[in-house]
Amino acid sequence: MAHKIAVLSQKGGTGKTTAVRTLTDVLRRSGVRTLAIDLDPQGNLSDYFDLPTDVEPTIADVLSGRAAAGEAIYEDLIPSNLSLAEAELALGGRMGRELTLRRALAEIDEEYEVILIDCPPSLGLLTVNALVAADHALITAEAQYFALQGVEQAMEVVELARDSLNPPLSLLGVLLNLADMRTVHSREALASLKERFGERVFESVIRSSIAYAESAERARSILDHRPDLGADYLALAAEMLERLQGLDDAGERLARLAQSAST
Repeated sequence: MAHKIAVLSQKGGTGKTTAVRTLTDVLRRSGVRTLAIDLDPQGNLSDYFDLPTDVEPTIADVLSGRAAAGEAIYEDLIPSNLSLAEAELALGGRMGRELTLRRALAEIDEEYEVILIDCPPSLGLLTVNALVAADHALITAEAQYFALQGVEQAMEVVELARDSLNPPLSLLGVLLNLADMRTVHSREALASLKERFGERVFESVIRSSIAYAESAERARSILDHRPDLGADYLALAAEMLERLQGLDDAGERLARLAQSAST
């Protein structure tokens, strides 16, 4: 069965979608069969993978029952667009609405080793669906004054999903994203997260850079656009693989990938 990871944040602008895009790329280059799911009506992850906005079917069709999950996969991505906002409204009136994504993914669970779910920048029904379908939650936080508050709010939703509908759900980790560790502000944000969440905070920190916006505009992985920045994600993926069971071989391949990238 795949390790299903819901990647979420309390608000937008935390680099969450870039994290999903780049981690997907790192894992695939390490030989891990990885599916990415765009669960955000804005469809930014789909754009980052250079899929057209009118592609069909999408995750909205899957959640609405118009298509099976396997029918909506394009190059190991289930895309999204604005139709997902309508699908979310329709979900609100259905029995068992929180279980919709979990049921949809059951048919493809054996085809992948990792499934990364890019949640919307809010803690509503779509995010709850992702958490009920997931085995792990990965929370991203921007290096700013309210980082701790945002992570605690996301954690409340994770705990709600775990207590009510998905007891095995665990926190994979908290990622400090878009940080400039040369500044006191970023260092204080990391310190407050570590004080509150301890070892659950990843040691890897993703540096802030305009290059991420440039790579998204060009639909090009940061690993190719700016390999020096991509090294942050290689380190993060290594930490993730250490926390996931059954992917030891991938960790060895990732180490070789990181070594080749540094030469």
